[in-house]
Amino acid sequence: MGQLDGRAHGTTTTYRLLPWPSPEGKPCYLVTGSTGGYISRLADDLEAAQLATGSDVLGLARSVLDDPASPYTEVRYAGLRLAECLADALRVAESRGLRLPGS
Repeated sequence: MGQLDGRAHGTTTTYRLLPWPSPEGKPCYLVTGSTGGYISRLADDLEAAQLATGSDVLGLARSVLDDPASPYTEVRYAGLRLAECLADALRVAESRGLRLPGS
C-alpha cells in the first residue's frame, strides 16, 4: 500500500490503513486524496484514543505486575488488556509508517 500517482487528475492517491478491522477481522483501508476528510479525521481521533488508552492500561498493569501477591486472574486480565493495546499500537505504527514519504 502507500501512495499512487493520480497523474490523470494531478493528485496523489493514498491508501491509509485504518485503526479498526473489517467485520471479518481483515485490515481496512481508506483511499484518500492529498487532503484528508471526515473518515481520516475520525481515524486520527481513534488512533489518539487508542494510544492514550494503551498508556493508561500500561500504568495500571504495572502496579498489578509489580505486586507478587496479585491474583492470577488480575495478572491474566492485565496481560490480555496489554495484548489488545499492543495490537492497537502496532496497527497505528504500521498505518503511520505507510504514510511516510517514500514508503
